[in-house]
Amino acid sequence: MNGLKIHFWGAAGCVTGSKFLLETTSDRILVDCGMFQGLKHIRQRNWEPWPVPPSEIQRVLITHGHLDHVGMLPRLVRDGFKGPICGTAPSLEVARIVLEDSAKIHEEEAGRAKAEGYSRHEVPLPLYTLEDVRATLALFEPIPKDHWESAGDHLKFRFRFNGHILGACFIELVMADRHIVFSGDVGRPADPLLAPPERPVRADVLFLESTYGNKNHPDIDIESSLQEHINATIREAGVCIIPSFAVERLQTVMYLLWKLVRANRIPNLPIYADSPMGENVLDLFARFPHWHKLPMEDYRQMRRQIKVISEYRDTWKAIDDPRPKIVVAGSGMLSGGRVLTYLSQLLDRPTTRILLVGYQAEGTRGRNLLEGAHELKIFGKYIPVAAKVIQLDSLSAHADQGELLDWVSDISTPPGYIFLVHGEPTAQDALRVKLENEKGWLVRIPGHMETIEINTSLL
Repeated sequence: MNGLKIHFWGAAGCVTGSKFLLETTSDRILVDCGMFQGLKHIRQRNWEPWPVPPSEIQRVLITHGHLDHVGMLPRLVRDGFKGPICGTAPSLEVARIVLEDSAKIHEEEAGRAKAEGYSRHEVPLPLYTLEDVRATLALFEPIPKDHWESAGDHLKFRFRFNGHILGACFIELVMADRHIVFSGDVGRPADPLLAPPERPVRADVLFLESTYGNKNHPDIDIESSLQEHINATIREAGVCIIPSFAVERLQTVMYLLWKLVRANRIPNLPIYADSPMGENVLDLFARFPHWHKLPMEDYRQMRRQIKVISEYRDTWKAIDDPRPKIVVAGSGMLSGGRVLTYLSQLLDRPTTRILLVGYQAEGTRGRNLLEGAHELKIFGKYIPVAAKVIQLDSLSAHADQGELLDWVSDISTPPGYIFLVHGEPTAQDALRVKLENEKGWLVRIPGHMETIEINTSLL
């Protein structure tokens, strides 16, 4: 096997929709199958037909369970894919939670659009349904970390720990003694809940994420920053809203808030964690204790300290609670979830503080807030922005530029091909320049739907 085609179906020139098809003369392997998010013209890609019939793909490998890496799996299965979907056990459990939640949201939005008549379509349809998700879950195949698994005549692969979120890994594939590495999303070395990412030592072909390829996260004391903003919220008798990704970021924020209360650095005020999906992910920390570094006794105390909201009626009780309070709610980019209910009621109050603690993709409400939007459209209505908006970059789950350069530092022989993916153009170009100037590596930035052929015998 000398020929390898790589099809860049997603996360090429943008941060979301990760999908990379590897094609040889005998195999087609899809790495990640994520949903596009953000700007409307990018989201519309989710409705486009597959370039290759899904029935002709033998296997899917997922790096981790975030929606932009697994969110299109139910549509792939509905459209004919029947092979195994491989990932680590915690990644597949996270994916299950994320996909079930996503399907419910799509079904509810289609129903709401039909009832309220704000869709251009006479009969709005969901992108996929819970039934599609159930068919997808039947194909999940957990693979132990660090275990080499055969996948066809010329290919084997393994998952290696990568931080970022529970279960996340980078993928090493070997084709005819050529090593192909997919970074997935690289975590941070000082994550409060996860161990530092492992590093690849060989990569003939490297796919490297570049979300923060143009910046380094500020070196600040995140606990002190949270303490400052929460105490300011109390002085103003307001509400501190922390939109959080339900997977990992919500649990990390909960842990940091619990530590502040325990150390008497903030008062014992009401703290609400409002995300049914986040609660389900929180349960996974007890099921997979060897995948994180949170002591189980701390975990149990944290759960007792913070009020976790499951029922939607309790969301309204939290809103009506007149006391100063902290609300941690999904979603992290304000693209959906319970946080929108809070914002619909509290965004127009100057005593509200919104702490953005994760990446805000272009076209999302979170990015609009960061860029100074004076109003947000929520549930079909425009809400004026009077709240204070603060970004806390140091809580990001993505490696920054320096940490990405460190992550590839054990690769002694320059890769024959380096593809920068999962980043916006300015971030990708900045990382490209760094890699070329500091390491002398030749870097490529593929375009959406581009196909590149590689002669592996020349690597």
